Amino acid sequence: MPAAATTDATFAEDVLRSPLPVLVDFSASWCAPCRVLAPTIDRLADGQAGRLRVLVLDVDANPGTTRRYQVMGMPTMGLFVGGELVETLVGGRPGWAIMEALAPHLPVPA
Repeated sequence: MPAAATTDATFAEDVLRSPLPVLVDFSASWCAPCRVLAPTIDRLADGQAGRLRVLVLDVDANPGTTRRYQVMGMPTMGLFVGGELVETLVGGRPGWAIMEALAPHLPVPA
């Protein structure tokens, strides 16, 4: 199942007020590395459901949020916990490496 989308209009509700940690994939349709990363993002969304919410934000369609978090290149992933940006990952990487970086910020799996 593909990761859900968020927008400038829904970001506060989807991300900042989420009871779960949220990984936001700042992406663009023209970004080749983003397209390569997309299946990994989708697998994380499925595999971490209940522990981590995974959302995609189209940077071209949502410039306000993109500017607010100073996203300068893609792919960029931001982990938000309790409404705060706690981790930023720039560039493509395998799912295990993403989870390794996020693990200190996530609840222990049940």
